[in-house]
Amino acid sequence: MGKPLSTRVTALAAAVLVAAGCSSSATPTDAARGAGTLVVATSGEPDTLNPVLNYGVDGGSLIFDGLVARDARNQLVPALAREVPTVSADGKTVTAKLRDGVLFHDGSPLTAQDVVFTYRAVLDPKVDSTLRSDLDMLASVAAPDPSTVVFTLKYAYAPFLQRLALGIVPAKAFAGKDVNTAEFNRKPVGTGPYRVTSWTPGERLVLAANEKYWGGKPANSGVVVAFVADDNVRAQRMRAGEFDAAELAPKLAAGFDKQGGYRVQRVPTADYRGVMLPMGNPVTGDVAVRRALNAAVDRQAMVTGVLGGAGEPAFGPVPPSSEFAEPSIAGNAVADLAAATAALDAAGWKPGPDGVRVKGSRQAAFTLMYPATDSLRKELALAVTADAKKVGIKVTPEGLTWDAMTPRMKTDALVMGYGTPYDPDFVSYKLFRSEFAGQGFFNPGSYKSPITDAALQAGRDDADLAARKAAYATFQKQLAADVPWVFLTYLQHTYVVKDTVAGVTPRVEPHEHDVANSLWWNVHTWTKKP
Repeated sequence: MGKPLSTRVTALAAAVLVAAGCSSSATPTDAARGAGTLVVATSGEPDTLNPVLNYGVDGGSLIFDGLVARDARNQLVPALAREVPTVSADGKTVTAKLRDGVLFHDGSPLTAQDVVFTYRAVLDPKVDSTLRSDLDMLASVAAPDPSTVVFTLKYAYAPFLQRLALGIVPAKAFAGKDVNTAEFNRKPVGTGPYRVTSWTPGERLVLAANEKYWGGKPANSGVVVAFVADDNVRAQRMRAGEFDAAELAPKLAAGFDKQGGYRVQRVPTADYRGVMLPMGNPVTGDVAVRRALNAAVDRQAMVTGVLGGAGEPAFGPVPPSSEFAEPSIAGNAVADLAAATAALDAAGWKPGPDGVRVKGSRQAAFTLMYPATDSLRKELALAVTADAKKVGIKVTPEGLTWDAMTPRMKTDALVMGYGTPYDPDFVSYKLFRSEFAGQGFFNPGSYKSPITDAALQAGRDDADLAARKAAYATFQKQLAADVPWVFLTYLQHTYVVKDTVAGVTPRVEPHEHDVANSLWWNVHTWTKKP
């Protein structure tokens, strides 16, 4: 859900640092960073660097490798496995053969037992892994020999091979240690193209090239990831020359379009923004209000105004680019105020003296939360507020910290973001299934539908493509009828890159795109001119 530095800090950059309340020591010099080090900036900082505890679980983590990885088209390719693992005819046995000669950053060899430990740790109820429900189909994992791993599934699970992008950790690093609190979580050892040299919370993560990387020595000497939560500060520091590349909100990125020395990368995504509407709120729990709001929002205006054209209207959680997308759910990209008004009238929500609709003694009013440091979600919240007012729904936007918002998600609406280009089972299964109702960010609005539950289950149970498409069509249609979310936009992730940087290869990105799965998924192949 979302929570480095120049080749040379000029006087201007130093001034910006002071203005932003940052000490100059936060910007390493050339000597400290080493020649050829790239500096990238992102908004969110991980809580941990342990894949077992949800770091870079879909690959692209820079520090770790999975058995498989994704190429520039997001197709599965072998990574720590010699070839894409094989699946038995009944879909219940998956076998992986490991590459020879792969070493962890500490020089120790990768073995099948490390893979076994990684997956067993996720399944261990004593480990605080949010991934456990992603692997509820996994009955056991075993290593019949040092280079072979066998996964046995409780039931056939169509997209299981995609779960094998999870980064592999060394078993010996956790001997006699609690996975939840191990030092490894902040000072990890992986097999990836970079090794961690330091992590300064709230500031930066410093990575050095893995000279013995099985995939070939990186084309640069290292990467510094700067953590800058505030969008405007990140843009200022990019303009000051501190970063080689930075993730920026669309409007801020557009400011670099005509600025020499930079280029703007607008990357297609499956990352949507929408308003989560809790069923436990007496106003948002009324399906008529939800349908009215869904009709009243002007998605096209949001794409044009808020996103600066860097996106497209959203009507559901499966992106239009997916082969599983159901085209019939797409509604009007512009507001349909007549439909919104009709829905409210039919449900007995009558215009009040102050313009806010009422039903009995209750006003059609609710709070809409958004993370205060996220300028894009703030603008979307304000746009929803303005659109809702036109049909007599009073929305009060409120910018807060995640700590403040989390306990209120069962009763207050929230501008949220999710989405994946990999498989429709990912994200949606936990976000909309009844069994996950009220479990943190899993179905926070407590939406429950037997039809949705059955469709999501069918989509993961059947490997037949036609059957899966039918299941996900049912899911999307039911979601469109129930409106537990008002989907607003799909984003293009926008980055600014210095012209001196070469090798950038965008690919369709998921929602989670901070250190992992961002534009720098292949940063080990990037180079830059001095």
